[in-house]
Amino acid sequence: MTELSSLPRTDAAEKKPLASSRRGDALRKASVAIGCVTLFVVFSVLNTTFYQPSNLIDIMLQSSINAVIAVGMTLVIMTKGIDLSVGSVVGLSSMVAADMLSHGLLVGVGAGLLVGLICGLLNGLLIAKVKLPDFIVTLGTLSIYRGAALIYTDGQPIYGLSKEFRAIFAGRLLDIPTPVLLALAVAALAFLLVRYTALGEQIIAIGGNEEAARLSGVNVERVKVTVYTISGVLSSLAGFVLIARIGAAEPIGGSGFELQAIGSAVIGGASLFGGVGNPLGSLIGALTLGALQNGLTLMNVPSFWQYVASGAVVILAVFADQWTRKRG
Repeated sequence: MTELSSLPRTDAAEKKPLASSRRGDALRKASVAIGCVTLFVVFSVLNTTFYQPSNLIDIMLQSSINAVIAVGMTLVIMTKGIDLSVGSVVGLSSMVAADMLSHGLLVGVGAGLLVGLICGLLNGLLIAKVKLPDFIVTLGTLSIYRGAALIYTDGQPIYGLSKEFRAIFAGRLLDIPTPVLLALAVAALAFLLVRYTALGEQIIAIGGNEEAARLSGVNVERVKVTVYTISGVLSSLAGFVLIARIGAAEPIGGSGFELQAIGSAVIGGASLFGGVGNPLGSLIGALTLGALQNGLTLMNVPSFWQYVASGAVVILAVFADQWTRKRG
């Protein structure tokens, strides 16, 4: 295992003093928090229903699926990669899980997680070992995994999910929705991984300067395969929450989730230039998008305009990232 002290500094770190780098990181974190708080304050003023406890819980519940996927996406983006297949992995793994639940809860959950693991592993191997571009690979597997989900049941949905499964992935614990607890747990574990483990340091090093990381002894291929595999597994977990909430699995489930996950990661402070990201920030990013959609819905803004607003927020987040990089 590569020692943390032996990892390479990024190009930015080589060119800037440490204080300047820390200032840039502080600016990113501050912009994420300020943006989220501002959004909540504005909608609370415009509509008093927004800040009611029941509505705030609804926002967290609606954001939980996106948050789980966004955490995995953040790890991928930190290596200067992208995973466009996460929505299709959600659909395929949830279909397999729903079908296998007839053989027992553990069999269904295990089968779904295995599908996500295999999908993520395949992405990682094609990108890291075969050296294919991440955008092209995951764009291709987006279609492959979606087609596989449709083929699996000839395009038909699966109903009749077990009560135990729905209680775990769409129930409540201490009056808190379990999807919310799951999202918090996933984000916390990913934060600990990035902050306190050698793998986390290696992810940051690869995103900052892949060649320098390789020369310092980091197994770049293994790390990339690992982050794409994690992304696949977390997409499966998100798929479980999705089908548990609606009570059925559909082969088109998860369509468009990849864009929401990328948006949440970027809003949460992940840099598309690699080397920068925070899983807890991605959780805030998912809440920001969820609050935006919820607030606009309460104000009776048509769904078409909600898409426009969400896209504008993502572009603003990218602009803020570039600005803080220059200021840092």
